[in-house]
Amino acid sequence: MSNIIEPGSLEASLKTSGPLCLEIDQHRFAGHGRIDLLRRIGETGSISRAAKAMGMSYKQAWDAVDAMNNLATHPLVSRRAGGRHGGGTELTDTGRRLIQVFEVAEREHRRFLDCLSQSVQDFDHFHHLLGAINMKVSARNNLRGIVSEIKSGAVNTEVTLNINGTPLVAMITNESATSLGLAVGTEAFALIKASFVILATEDGGLRTSARNRLCGTIERITAGAVNTEVVLALDGGSRLTAMITNESAHELELADGTRACALIKAPHVILAVQD
Repeated sequence: MSNIIEPGSLEASLKTSGPLCLEIDQHRFAGHGRIDLLRRIGETGSISRAAKAMGMSYKQAWDAVDAMNNLATHPLVSRRAGGRHGGGTELTDTGRRLIQVFEVAEREHRRFLDCLSQSVQDFDHFHHLLGAINMKVSARNNLRGIVSEIKSGAVNTEVTLNINGTPLVAMITNESATSLGLAVGTEAFALIKASFVILATEDGGLRTSARNRLCGTIERITAGAVNTEVVLALDGGSRLTAMITNESAHELELADGTRACALIKAPHVILAVQD
């Protein structure tokens, strides 16, 4: 009997798995168990009944709720004052929102694992996938989006990406648009060099030739000898890094937590797709 494994036979039996866990500041925040506990609290209006349904002690349930409440910016569970029918426990709007966020994240997590399992079963494709994941580019910003509109001209094509609800316009050649296989609804990545991002205060009221205006809150400022790196948390949730001169940062009076807008010319946006 031969012990030699024929090419492809091992990969065909491989699957990928991994539980989804949400973290805050590198601390475990919520996983399947805690989310299920929140659901049952919402259904029963009682931590004790929710704990019983899950086969856990009241103390274990309260410890889990306490841990989440302490990490969250707003409480997920609150006590309901006693009255004619006695008190109880109820989910806050934040608690209900967390359940919705987890459900969406769980669907995307499962979709990713299914895709990865298929890639593992085709080793050549898997190796190519790893190469794409580990690809390094000089552009500091890599924003994922969905193509929402394509306008073709005589020479160039204008492509609009939906970046978490924020439109981003790129101007590329018709040849590039064809070779990338772009179509409405497809996924694409916008690569933008930090030095191509112009910053302005949100209340500046400027009218510029830059096609894109993405606003958000300054999350981090790092000053160097000549230039200052500014990380902008966009309203849609993405992060955008700009590299400006120290003089510009001083004149704009930029500070952590203040509002700012990133101005980006459409030809400065490089589009890429996953092969």
